[in-house]
Amino acid sequence: MNVEVTSDVIARLHEESLSAHPEECCGILTGEGERIEAAIPAANVAAQPTHHFEIDPATLLAAHRAARMGGPNVLGYYHSHPVGHPVPSATDCEHSTGDSRIWAIIADGQVAFWRDTGNGFSPITCHIVEPTAANGLESNASPE
Repeated sequence: MNVEVTSDVIARLHEESLSAHPEECCGILTGEGERIEAAIPAANVAAQPTHHFEIDPATLLAAHRAARMGGPNVLGYYHSHPVGHPVPSATDCEHSTGDSRIWAIIADGQVAFWRDTGNGFSPITCHIVEPTAANGLESNASPE
């Protein structure tokens, strides 16, 4: 399965990861269909934010509320691994719910995308696209 993600989102994920280091950053991915158009940062409220993440419940609820009121859909979540690789950890896999949401993991200068299957995660191919212009048309800029 493929997912489209805007270049702005990729840049934002890298920025969030760097600014949170040595702690894990985390947040919410929003958009429509299989296109991620925004990354909403959230406070990491985990007891040990250098080794785990927990998205601030208020941010999570606000994103779901906005989606119910006609805003962008919550497509998934993101977090960083300050040490390691952009693959789901054992802890990540323990939290797999099977909701088919997308997880982006930022580590080692890379962003990798995964689908929550309920038995862990399956890799997703990512196609980077330019953000949609305000008039709803795609930019003519090269996607990569």
